[in-house]
Amino acid sequence: MKEAFKTILLSCLITFQITAQGKGQMTNYFLEKWDTEYSTPPFDMITIDQYLPALKEGIKLHNEEIRKIIENKNEPNFTNTIEAVEFSGETLYRVERVFFSMNESMTNDEMQNLSKQISPMLSKHNDDINLNEKSFQKIKSVYNKQDKLNLTKEQSILLDKYYKKFVRGGANLSGKDKEEFRKINQELSLLTLQFGENSLKETNRFELVITDKNDIDGLPNSVISAAAEEAESRGKKGSWVFTIQKPSMIPFLQYSRKRNLRELLYKAYINKGDNNNEFGNKEIIKKITALRLRKANLLGYPTHAHFVLDNQMAKTPENVYDLLNKLWMPALEVAKRERDDMQKMIYSEGNNFKLESWDWWYYAEKVKKEKYDLDEEQIRPYFKLENVISGVFGLATKLFGITFEERFDIPKYHPDVKTFEVKDSDGSHIAILFTDYFPRNSKRAGAWMDAFTNQHVRDGKFIYPVIYNVGNFSKPTAESPSLLSVDEVSTLFHEFGHALHGMLSKCNYETTGGTNTPRDFVEFPSQVMENWCLHPDVLTNYAFHYQTNEPMPVELIQKIQNSKKFNQGFESVEYLAASFLDMEWHTITKPVEISADKFEKNSLEKIGLIPEIISRYRSTYFNHIFSGDYSAGYYSYIWSEVLDADAFSAFVNSGDVFNKDLANRYRKYILSAGATDDAMELYKKFRGFEPKIDALLIKRGLN
Repeated sequence: MKEAFKTILLSCLITFQITAQGKGQMTNYFLEKWDTEYSTPPFDMITIDQYLPALKEGIKLHNEEIRKIIENKNEPNFTNTIEAVEFSGETLYRVERVFFSMNESMTNDEMQNLSKQISPMLSKHNDDINLNEKSFQKIKSVYNKQDKLNLTKEQSILLDKYYKKFVRGGANLSGKDKEEFRKINQELSLLTLQFGENSLKETNRFELVITDKNDIDGLPNSVISAAAEEAESRGKKGSWVFTIQKPSMIPFLQYSRKRNLRELLYKAYINKGDNNNEFGNKEIIKKITALRLRKANLLGYPTHAHFVLDNQMAKTPENVYDLLNKLWMPALEVAKRERDDMQKMIYSEGNNFKLESWDWWYYAEKVKKEKYDLDEEQIRPYFKLENVISGVFGLATKLFGITFEERFDIPKYHPDVKTFEVKDSDGSHIAILFTDYFPRNSKRAGAWMDAFTNQHVRDGKFIYPVIYNVGNFSKPTAESPSLLSVDEVSTLFHEFGHALHGMLSKCNYETTGGTNTPRDFVEFPSQVMENWCLHPDVLTNYAFHYQTNEPMPVELIQKIQNSKKFNQGFESVEYLAASFLDMEWHTITKPVEISADKFEKNSLEKIGLIPEIISRYRSTYFNHIFSGDYSAGYYSYIWSEVLDADAFSAFVNSGDVFNKDLANRYRKYILSAGATDDAMELYKKFRGFEPKIDALLIKRGLN
């Protein structure tokens, strides 16, 4: 989840036309709020050349707002200092959110070059504010007398967040250390950007071109058709092209009978950023982790993980390791049994080779077929993308009474994008939702949610959120619509859970609203949705065959339920391995001198990862932690899963997975509450007590 890119103002185009005609003298028209309905970005009016001038003007305006706060002669109080800072920078953030959103989903060389100018500018601007002694003294003055201010709980939390933001932003550092702090932030802004760009380029540069029909043996027709269309789009008509985008790669790994090709494709994926070429990330990783360590040390923390976790539910690296270790051995034992089952199948087929990591998907699929009479291709026809969207919308309607109406009059940034107006049960407007679900070369891998506008209240006016969901799901072909895998369905529900968190927010401030919660709490509202997506009572509402419109047969639904814990050892181990790897990189107490590959190898050997399973992300393409916001935070998915498993068990145990009373409490205390209270206190208000790990162990079959 991140802030985004391609949208600015309807007024931008007019402004820059005026600029061109007025010999460089800009009017303030583009500084006005978007005058589109519900203030959605006017994508039809935005051009790349608008970002940099608008951003510079946004920084200038923000600086002026901060200057006025500092020079205010009145005694600092919550309104003239904390709220004033909170509501400053509106123009800058509007431009910034659109720019970074587009750089993730609609990037090109020009955008990437522009980002290399913009990121250091923003880093400097943020440091100019956070390291400003006068700004900090104003904040500190209010913080020190908060007991006398009669603040609401939300206001107290906002004040605490700003005080800590300044302290964690280096405000207490000496002059010399402040300068070093600035340099570190500037360098990190460029290194993390370069890491992500290298990962995208590595993904885009690889293609497996197949010209011999024998080499597509075993692949389903839908996979073959998609590969043929990919080939044609690349000027290779008559062949089949597979990429290391997951919608192309995973089905190939599941069904291709050509073991050598499975190995070739899989190794291309796991070696991204590790090919000793111009897109290499190994040295970048060492620089990033060394800089993060130094930054943490400057702030008085022994490691980067201590710095990050001090602000999260987990609080310390020891607490993270405690949870990971509780799950690791049970998960590893289950994974070993899964491995042994597959090895037996290999031998039973008359083969004598040892199971390797590139074999796992293929033999897991065969074991699932043997044990449960179930494979992915039986299920996909019932998961037409449009039906899945209808299913997740319908679930939200059943739980919360909200409805979704597709809008065709709202500008969008790509033809694949759809826009929806979200309304409450009384017909009142709640939010606008953008969805963007298909892969393209301009889009980074993965799936995410973010906002063009966060919900808040300003000058007594409720500002409605504008939210977006992005994914990289199976594309439609000439022969069939987009048919999703079970994993893709889960991912869509997951990201929609984040969207609900943003859309149903009812807070006074952006900083305390929506998804602006601790990192290890924010995944709870997204992950809990995954529990609903394959529940029989939910499947019957959206799983219809794309050709016959017949509902998914009861027998097939039962097979899905029977197989829910299948391969959970593998899924748990590959995820936990990545979480351990993240923590290892960010609990270092001195810069890493050995190669990144060697560091990773040592880390994974220490926990006993079996060679048949590769960490979900290897270091050189671990975008979450080296290009995103999850450094020392990848554990948060499993931390939040303790919450989501416990929460969903409440619905199941009530006898009604659509239980209105529970849904209303969940909406009130979780989705609408943002960070207006301590995360665990909010959970207890919803559930009545703290969660236990038991439901998670049962859910994953690790008990």
